[in-house]
Amino acid sequence: MARSRSSQSSRHADGSAITALAPVLALLPAWAVTIALLWWITSPLHALSYFVFALIALLLGAALFVRPVQQFVLVRLLGARVPNRDERDRLQRAWLIVAQASHVPASRFILAIADGDEVNAFACGGHLMVVSSYAVNELDHDELCGVLAHELSHHLGLHTVALTVSQWLSLPVVMFAQLGFMLQNIADVTANSLRVKSLDVLGRTVAGTLTIVSWIFLADLSLARYLSNAAGKGAEFRADRNAVELGFGKHLSRALRRVIEEGRDERPRNWRDRMVTSHPPARTRVARIDAYQRQLHSRR
Repeated sequence: MARSRSSQSSRHADGSAITALAPVLALLPAWAVTIALLWWITSPLHALSYFVFALIALLLGAALFVRPVQQFVLVRLLGARVPNRDERDRLQRAWLIVAQASHVPASRFILAIADGDEVNAFACGGHLMVVSSYAVNELDHDELCGVLAHELSHHLGLHTVALTVSQWLSLPVVMFAQLGFMLQNIADVTANSLRVKSLDVLGRTVAGTLTIVSWIFLADLSLARYLSNAAGKGAEFRADRNAVELGFGKHLSRALRRVIEEGRDERPRNWRDRMVTSHPPARTRVARIDAYQRQLHSRR
């Protein structure tokens, strides 16, 4: 039976939540530029200053942390769905045990399903936990408890705050990067069809400029992604440790061992793979979970 600790019921920013701010800081320059472009494009429709416009954009992002917005908007944006009756029953049985052990109200969080054939789950916003349909249907009750305890630990450690902010800041950057490449293609086609040399040079200059700007935006997004993945590995280990402290270490370890047994634990082969992978290998996590459990047992 899971052991509970009342100290786990409150949210507090741990080290992983702090390091997760790195991708947010990396995205801010590109975000500020894209918001300036949006402000300039829409300026005929309003009399807002740039700073007020940018502040409104930030406040709209803050709405993603509001529970009703997460329930009706964010779930769909993430490609998730409401559980069917059988999935809801299985999730609720496991979730009530985890919530009770953690001393958090079960109704505070939203459980959603992402269709997929992998043992996967993720936490987002301030209340949302998404579990793959495969995990809900294939894991046994204890293993599902372990997975939910891990995802709850992300919320309790405030790991999801910076992640959600990063996702919001990246939206206009991605939009303008894609728009830039599209306009660059149009400018290329136009330049090739022009017979006036001066207009041809102008078209190619515009296309080249758009290409450079788009690649700058993509470089910033890539840097933010790499930083997010690096911080995410530490957050995974911290959430695993917290799941052990909540009493669900064996449950989570069993779920991860299932991943290994099914051959789904692909280890990064080089430094590039490690940079683009947000989760540590399941074997490494299992070894650390076992070590955490031994440490916790020796202190009792």
